[in-house]
Amino acid sequence: MLQCHGDRSCGLSASRDRVMRREILRRLHKLEQQQRIHILLAVESGSRAWGFASPDSDYDVRFIYVRPRSWYLSFDVERQRDVIELPIVDEIDCNGWDIKKALQLCAKTNGALLEWLNSPIRYLGCEHFCHELRQVSYEYFNSVALCHHYSHMAHGNAQRYLLGKTEVQLKKYFYALRPLLAVRHIEAGLGVPPIEFDQLVELHAPAELQQEIAELLHLKCNAPEIKKMQPRKVLNHFIEAELNRHQVAFQGLCSAQHQGDFRDALNGLFQSIVVEDLALAV
Repeated sequence: MLQCHGDRSCGLSASRDRVMRREILRRLHKLEQQQRIHILLAVESGSRAWGFASPDSDYDVRFIYVRPRSWYLSFDVERQRDVIELPIVDEIDCNGWDIKKALQLCAKTNGALLEWLNSPIRYLGCEHFCHELRQVSYEYFNSVALCHHYSHMAHGNAQRYLLGKTEVQLKKYFYALRPLLAVRHIEAGLGVPPIEFDQLVELHAPAELQQEIAELLHLKCNAPEIKKMQPRKVLNHFIEAELNRHQVAFQGLCSAQHQGDFRDALNGLFQSIVVEDLALAV
């Protein structure tokens, strides 16, 4: 299995992660007090969760929160801001969604939300909420919507940063390859793709690409975020071929409307948190 082994000391890296974890938890608890919210889930999202962080990668902290019950009963709740975004300080990029926004995105099989629910790095979490939301997300998972999400992500990175360029940013290869392999996972009928890049490579990358990817992974984990390089023709060919294939495979396909019982399940989860449970404790 591919792993991101660095030449730098693993002990120093682990020590830094422990220090940053304490600081992230301190900021999250402070945010709860300042904003009068309860954080239901807080995870790492991005290169650290995906398994290809550079030495200077940010900590991308994402969370779902709930406000006091009275907030959801106000007449103008639809006009209230449903996200919290903090300025990036000391490499910590922290922002989150209100529970209502998170459930609305769940109804659309939002790729980012699914990745939060499955992140291997969790800072905070209400087990009841996380378990129930994961269950309902998987039960009503919309494969077409998720394929469109990952294909669009790969297309944007490839066209803007990789294809036709004389010099490319190393990390953009991973930002294109990971979603392309995620699409292959969905097309294989395996459901929601794993978060970890090495699992996707092992399961779905063509054999002739795996050594090339392994070399880039080693370089990525020991190079600054801004590291640039000459394009890798074999990877560009694969990326372009996959994107062209998507244009044919997904043409005319659109996401189905979510079912009534899906709506009922999300309403039930919303009410169990806001009406009966954690919002009372804020």
